[in-house]
Amino acid sequence: MMTDRLQQLTDFLTENPNDPFLNYALATEHLKLGNIQDALEYYEKLVDNHPDYVGTYYHLGKLYETLGRKDDAIAVYEKGMHSARVKRDMHALSELQAAYRVATGMDDDDD
Repeated sequence: MMTDRLQQLTDFLTENPNDPFLNYALATEHLKLGNIQDALEYYEKLVDNHPDYVGTYYHLGKLYETLGRKDDAIAVYEKGMHSARVKRDMHALSELQAAYRVATGMDDDDD
């Protein structure tokens, strides 16, 4: 069953199919509702069609990690870090770098 919010976002997306924010909002809403495959499809579509929508990379990477797709998560973090640098979005870059370090084991304490 579709929630009111999900239906509203879907209706908005029908009117503006190329709006990255609406695609992001739908992905996030699907994830919140436990519709993992739908969330994954929206996030992946965003990365493919709107590579400059930097916020997507962190969430897609975390979803990949949750699904046990560590290599995909690392690749997405790398791509996101590049995109964040190009956009000069230092906040997103910092978050992606932290996620990347954890995913690659670079953040492990040696002592």
